[in-house]
Amino acid sequence: MTDVVREKMKYDVVIVGAGPAGLSAAIRLKQLDSDLTVVVLEKGSEVGAHILSGAVLDPCGLDALIPDWRTRGAPVKTEVTEDNFYILGAAGRVRIPNWPMPRFMSNHGNYIVSMANVCRWMAEQAEGLGVEIFPGMACSELVYDGTRVAGVVAGEFGRDPATGQPGPNYEPGMELLGKYVFLSEGVRGSLAKEVIAKYDLSAGKEPQKFGLGMKEIWEIDPAKHKAGTVTHTMGWPLGRNAGGGSFIYHLENNQVYVGFVVHLNYENPHLYPYMEFQRFKHHPMVAELLKGGKRVAYGARAISEGGWQSIPKMVAPGVALLGCTAGLVNVPRIKGNHNAMLSGIAAAEAAHAAIKGGRAGDELADYEVAVRTGAIGRDLKRVRNVKPLWSRYGLVASLLGGGVDMWANTVGLTVFGTLKHGKSDAAATGKAADFKVIDYPKPDGVLSFDRLTNVAYSFTNHDEAQPAHLKLRDASIPIAVNLPQYAEPAQRYCPAGVYEVVGDGAAARFQINFQNCVHCKTCDIKDPSQNIIWTTPQGGGGPNYPNM
Repeated sequence: MTDVVREKMKYDVVIVGAGPAGLSAAIRLKQLDSDLTVVVLEKGSEVGAHILSGAVLDPCGLDALIPDWRTRGAPVKTEVTEDNFYILGAAGRVRIPNWPMPRFMSNHGNYIVSMANVCRWMAEQAEGLGVEIFPGMACSELVYDGTRVAGVVAGEFGRDPATGQPGPNYEPGMELLGKYVFLSEGVRGSLAKEVIAKYDLSAGKEPQKFGLGMKEIWEIDPAKHKAGTVTHTMGWPLGRNAGGGSFIYHLENNQVYVGFVVHLNYENPHLYPYMEFQRFKHHPMVAELLKGGKRVAYGARAISEGGWQSIPKMVAPGVALLGCTAGLVNVPRIKGNHNAMLSGIAAAEAAHAAIKGGRAGDELADYEVAVRTGAIGRDLKRVRNVKPLWSRYGLVASLLGGGVDMWANTVGLTVFGTLKHGKSDAAATGKAADFKVIDYPKPDGVLSFDRLTNVAYSFTNHDEAQPAHLKLRDASIPIAVNLPQYAEPAQRYCPAGVYEVVGDGAAARFQINFQNCVHCKTCDIKDPSQNIIWTTPQGGGGPNYPNM
């Protein structure tokens, strides 16, 4: 809105998102020059509120950023002691030995952590260095100065829910301007989408691929708890319906993380990822572990899975993409936090050198080079064919062919070159008439739960007196196109029950319950018509994860 007058604040570097990438960048900038002015803007109600990750942490990023983190009280305590991998059938399992895999696939030396708590601790370190951190400050739009990104608008409140125009209690927010802007919004960030499109940063790259990760925290019987145990599974219940798998991590305090990932390139629009997760917990191996326990938290988020082939150009005039915003997850290792931290460090070093040299608002080309030729590039390039092999040929081919290719890459060779991903996840969705409806068992309320009950355990809240942050390009498409052609899959792919088709026939209407949204952004990714646009709600809205 050009007629809105906003207060302006100037910084050397403006960082959007207080995740591991953004906080690493902030810390490194102040380590390099304590006089630099650095601000971090976080849309969650507090740092960590929107952080959800597995997570088994490779500490290499933390080692590079804060070498003495062990003596500083970092919440990184539970070292991996046992590493298991199973292929599941409906009632049994087959253990896959660890020895055929390259050494870098081992989890020994890594730690089971709550990344939400790690980020809270990192924020304390950043503030101790003089970084300004503002939680509850959603960044709703970019500020341009000619052809460059010059800053962001943050802290806008009070738009009318019906019209989207300023209401009686409207607060215009502020323009936070920087010599450089770092976008570390996580997967499918709304500002990053705009930057990627405006500067055509994905030109010549493969489409980004995604998975939907869902996670519960359980407190279990102490007799069954084995701190440091890491278990991954593939196979049942997904079978040939979709790629994906599970993780079960034993952390401290008799708690386990139970998670499930569904690759979003699945074809059958009747697939219901959330119910696949709930069904998984009824496998005998999992049910026995959870028996007598209780679920204490739930959440979900999308995961970038495209890897090396899908990384866009990460810089444009005045702006850089960090961490999951750029898609730096190593899919076979099921890890991205270490690369997020390393990307933050690299971006900070490039920006510091630029500012020291009197530059501002240009492209940080040194950052791009550091990512692609350094540790991050090496980490992602050697596993680049695992995901496309899985998508094309299935689980077994991915395990065998991907394993051989990873081994070859350890000595600088490759079996397959660089395979392509092909379609986007939205375009991969098939027509409902071509697939059978999947009959899912009803949740029992003990091991498995309905979506709305579980969403309550994400502690999600949005102020209803604001415009819905989930926008439709064309309000007619859900009923006129998606319902007859795809059985309106938004009813199923959303892990929070945001979307409903209410009524039948001519009376059918599409309902958006935006209050339930856990900010996973699956709708923005998987909608076959690409009709749903995820935008930031008012600051502070969304999940409030305790220790995800």
